Amino acid sequence: MSDQISERRAVYVISVAAELAGMHPQTLRIYERRGLVDPTRTRGGNRRYSERDIERLRHIQELTTAGMNLEGVRQVLALEAEVERLRAEIDRLRAETRQSIEQTHKHYRRDLVPLRQATMVWRRNDRAGRGR
Repeated sequence: MSDQISERRAVYVISVAAELAGMHPQTLRIYERRGLVDPTRTRGGNRRYSERDIERLRHIQELTTAGMNLEGVRQVLALEAEVERLRAEIDRLRAETRQSIEQTHKHYRRDLVPLRQATMVWRRNDRAGRGR
């Protein structure tokens, strides 16, 4: 959990973030205007980037280097976020289903009543079976 917090902690100023991501600070400003990144702002209005932001910038750079335009990148990022959201929902639903199944099995075990085994002889009544 603390790794997730440190990934989200916005500590890098724009020049350091640009250097870590391997791009020009102006590129980061463009990406922000296009809605591709959303750095945290200080009270004074300065941008601060987190490790997660740096990873996102690197991912954007990979996509643009592969020939994708910024609108395509935006759509890819939106789809990746949707896939991630759906995976989390599937995991949640699987856990709920597993828990429900376990509860049902526990309930069945309480409802089971031992059956007394008795031997019965069954004979067919020949008279009853013939055309009366």
